[in-house]
Amino acid sequence: MEQLRAPFAHKNVTTAYYGLSIILGTICQQTGWGGQPIQSTTHSSSPSRLIPVTTAPRLRITFNASVSDILPWKFTPQQREVRVLPGETALAFYTATNKSSEDIIGVATYSVSPGQVAPYFSKIQCFCFEEQRLAAGETVDMPVFFFVDPEFASDPQMRGIETVTLSYTFFSEWRVFLYLIW
Repeated sequence: MEQLRAPFAHKNVTTAYYGLSIILGTICQQTGWGGQPIQSTTHSSSPSRLIPVTTAPRLRITFNASVSDILPWKFTPQQREVRVLPGETALAFYTATNKSSEDIIGVATYSVSPGQVAPYFSKIQCFCFEEQRLAAGETVDMPVFFFVDPEFASDPQMRGIETVTLSYTFFSEWRVFLYLIW
């Protein structure tokens, strides 16, 4: 009987880890825990929110990338920064390369700093919290389509903020939940 169960033991553990990463990712997005931007119903990506505030100064959005020590990937932003108006959409790319001789699945988490900007930072399309399978030696480009909510420009607590950093960290799929709970 143990021989019949053995092939499924790893699959069950992997499924549990994946399920936990989804649940914890959702909790982090709803509460802002762990530096996650809060998903807000008032800051949606509806077309009415995507009107650039031309009277506001452009924000400098910088990009950061890191990889956990046990994941043999190279992960870098393709651009150092972009400058956007609140309400203006922007597209940025990251590049990931699997430097190992095996196929590997990674999962990315992200954060926005300074933290008080997180409720205004909206990603329309992103690769975070989704499994990314890279074949041995494979290189892929990963897009991030985002905007800063136009209400950022009228919030007095956002005055003086000129630079926002979007950071991603890739983890081995089964270790991502450890990051999320710590």
